Amino acid sequence: MKATIVIHGGAINPDSGEFAEGVSRAAQKGMEVLASGGSSLDAVTKAIQLLEQDPIFNAGLGAWPNLSGEVELDAIIMEGANLRAGAVAAAQNLKSPIGVARKVMEETDHILLAGRGAESFARAFNLYEEHKVPEFRMKEWSALKKKLQLGEDVPMLQYWKKIKKWADQGDTVGAVAIDHEGLISAATSSGGFPMKLPGRVGDVPIIGCSTYADNNAGGVSITGHGEVVMTYSLAKSCIELMRNGISAQMAIESMAEMINNRTKGKIILCIIGIDKNGRAGLVRNIDATPHALFDETMKVPKVQFAKKVVLN
Repeated sequence: MKATIVIHGGAINPDSGEFAEGVSRAAQKGMEVLASGGSSLDAVTKAIQLLEQDPIFNAGLGAWPNLSGEVELDAIIMEGANLRAGAVAAAQNLKSPIGVARKVMEETDHILLAGRGAESFARAFNLYEEHKVPEFRMKEWSALKKKLQLGEDVPMLQYWKKIKKWADQGDTVGAVAIDHEGLISAATSSGGFPMKLPGRVGDVPIIGCSTYADNNAGGVSITGHGEVVMTYSLAKSCIELMRNGISAQMAIESMAEMINNRTKGKIILCIIGIDKNGRAGLVRNIDATPHALFDETMKVPKVQFAKKVVLN
């Protein structure tokens, strides 16, 4: 099987400049693992950890604070051979959310740990670290909260209709890979949408919503409006189309078109995937979203190639 990895860097980030460079580096990191005979599980872990350590992305270090000014992190990882998965939700002070999610998968009988339980668990593996929000992110957060308090329109939060009444009291990174043995793995990590209510858990850590992997079908990672992604169990829906022999690109395009039409194009969405035959796909319904594709036939990752799906 030809080793391949595909990366997204969030639905509300530009697909050029430092964001394109960031996802390209992540794809290169993942391909280093795959090219040396490593597993897709290690490849997506390393790729996501690199993005978590880059403060421009809304995951790990650069995660957006919630309405209270605190960072709560979500992450999930899944491998397609045995359908093992691990996730963390609404957890603070994690050195690597995807690293903790993988430990949940490998070291416990559970799939999802949340809040203080996830934080305590992280300490056992030296993955607990007091989180300090980068100064630039706190300035962005303060300006955003002020706009909400003044009742101004905030395009970033256009479909969070009820959040303004709470103002006085994020986006995502993902990776999907297939290795030489045909193992498909997918991982997603996020700080959640800016100004979310404390304790909000979105689509990211819920198996079958943002992320799913099955060697008999394919793997998917999704970024966008988490509540809509959850409503449609969107990752699993994409996988079931692939299970019926549809290519990754056709499957995710079909689901993106369905979401566009059901929501009248009012939500943002980006989906990446690889099917069981190693065919990669990427689709978005917005002009941006940093993304990268790297397989063994390429010398460098390919960026800015995603197809945009428009409302029918």
